[in-house]
Amino acid sequence: MCHSSHDELEIRTKIRMSGIKGLQGVVRKTVNDELQANIWDPQHMDKIVPSLLFNLQHAEEAESRSPSPLQATEKEKESPTELAERCLRELLGRAAYGNIKNAIKPVLIHLDNHSLWEPKTFAIRCFKIIMYSIQPQHSHLVIQQLLGHLDANSKSAATVRAGIVEVLSEAAVIAASGSVGPTVLEVFNTLLRQLRLSIDYELTGSYDCAVVGTKIIKEHEERMFQEAVIKTTGSFASTLPTYQRSEVMLFIMSKVPLPSLHHAIDAGKAGENRNRLTQIMLLKSLLQVSTGFQCSNMLTALPSSFLDRLLSAALMEDADLRLFVLEILISFIDRHGNRPKFSTISTINDISVLKLKVDKCSRQDTVFMKKHSQQLYRHIYLTSKEESNVQPHYEALYSMLALISIELANEEVVVDLIRLVLAVQEIAQINEDNLPVYNRCALYALGAAYLNLISQLTTVPAFCQHIHEVLETRQKEAPYLLPEDVFVETPRLTKSLDHLVPEVFFRQSKISEVLGGSGYNSDRLSTPYIPQLTDEDRLSKRKSIGETISLQVEVESRNSPEKEERAPAEEITYETLKKAIVDSVAVEEQERERRRLVVEKFQKAPFEEIAAHCGARASLLQSKLNQIFEITIRPPPSPSGTITAAYGQPQNHSIPVYEMKFPDLCVY
Repeated sequence: MCHSSHDELEIRTKIRMSGIKGLQGVVRKTVNDELQANIWDPQHMDKIVPSLLFNLQHAEEAESRSPSPLQATEKEKESPTELAERCLRELLGRAAYGNIKNAIKPVLIHLDNHSLWEPKTFAIRCFKIIMYSIQPQHSHLVIQQLLGHLDANSKSAATVRAGIVEVLSEAAVIAASGSVGPTVLEVFNTLLRQLRLSIDYELTGSYDCAVVGTKIIKEHEERMFQEAVIKTTGSFASTLPTYQRSEVMLFIMSKVPLPSLHHAIDAGKAGENRNRLTQIMLLKSLLQVSTGFQCSNMLTALPSSFLDRLLSAALMEDADLRLFVLEILISFIDRHGNRPKFSTISTINDISVLKLKVDKCSRQDTVFMKKHSQQLYRHIYLTSKEESNVQPHYEALYSMLALISIELANEEVVVDLIRLVLAVQEIAQINEDNLPVYNRCALYALGAAYLNLISQLTTVPAFCQHIHEVLETRQKEAPYLLPEDVFVETPRLTKSLDHLVPEVFFRQSKISEVLGGSGYNSDRLSTPYIPQLTDEDRLSKRKSIGETISLQVEVESRNSPEKEERAPAEEITYETLKKAIVDSVAVEEQERERRRLVVEKFQKAPFEEIAAHCGARASLLQSKLNQIFEITIRPPPSPSGTITAAYGQPQNHSIPVYEMKFPDLCVY
């Protein structure tokens, strides 16, 4: 009766209404009847639920032909659609924990059979009814059913999978207010798995990687599906509490393939493409999750395990990946919504017009910067050197520097940021990496914009004056070193940067002098910033880092634009200079060659040779340790021989430990 297709509308409506009322009676009867145990069995649910959904489907048709509300009585107003919805809500509201699965499965099958995932409007409506009708503690069961159905449709068309993901998004947001707890990571795990499968489909052009051309894959549809997954990831994460959101971000980051010792990445050209697409999609998802994330304690928001992996991605050669990493870091640091105010780089005369929200640096923020500041500075420095950087990269770097200054800065951080920006100026000035003119001008302009901002934030008059003087000189002599000429649609650049006058540079000695007079650490300010060389550089496939970065030592910057007065030193002659140069070069050459040989040996030598070498050293150490143990456990007898103890028994007289002679290896 519910499926009646009688030619006359009125008779058809009455028959369908009668059928639905019959089902409603059956559902209500189950409360106090022996039939209650059987009504939830699959053979009954497979008939009841599709009958109700069939009537829900024809909502538009029924509404368009129904009489106007003014003419119809209350009884006549009710349509099969409304009655079917009410009956479905009643049915789901009575479902116990063990019956949810049998009630949801027919819904999924009905949507599959009638191709209702692709328009997805009806599917979303159905699951909204379901989620609001069932008892809240059963919400996670519906999510699990949808996740399982998404997995079961892994090889369906991208539009079908996208529809299921959209429905999952709507359902998960409703369930988040109930109890999704145990399934949070399961949701993300399934979504990320589907994302990876979609990338494989897009690259191979087939749903079955073994048999190419099984089905024709439309690349734009797969891209649409990927975007739907990323959007769902973000919308679901936004409903989670802070601690769960942190866990989700850590979980997503752990899935990003990075060239590290602990994470295998695919080899070959196809493998590189797959890795790149996977990295981009996962970082996009991470950006969605981190957007709007508010956490007062940065140590909690960015734990070491997360930050280390994220910063590793910042060293990748791919420009898009680096930009995603910067945007993710910015979304974490910006807790007061200041980011839009730094969307364009400029040397603004009065920053008060920006109406920045500045809070005092908290104790937790100070601890975070003590622990991680050098990592952040190092990656900002290395990212700024990349030749593939374009305007969005420099804008993100400027935002990053500005937001650290506002959100996480104490006096020490301000000093370090100034040193960092002066080191970035030196990258452009010395140009060891042979950067194009645009990149060098962009670095000069970036430094100008940041120092203009920080000088106004520190409010030291002499510092502001020096920055203002340099900006004025640039305006007259070299406007192509200012952001207003560089960061525009068509940059106004110069052909060569070889003949710049010293007055257009920000001078480290001058800044150290003026800030030192206001209580800042002038010794630290006058020390050029040099980042540390770490294993990360070797693993990141970057060629020039190991050659251009030395260990972080307190040394004077080379080719510094200013000539500082030095304290009188010992008398220097031609001979002492010659000796120093020859000796130091020879020693450095020997040390470099020794290190190269060691690295080369461990990279190229057969495993057996390395094992034998290490084994020989281990056995030598073991033999020495055995000697030490023998001496300590059985000390030599005393020169006076044995002495007779009580009861006439002979006893060895041992030497006290503090008088014993130990081998050199044992002495520290």
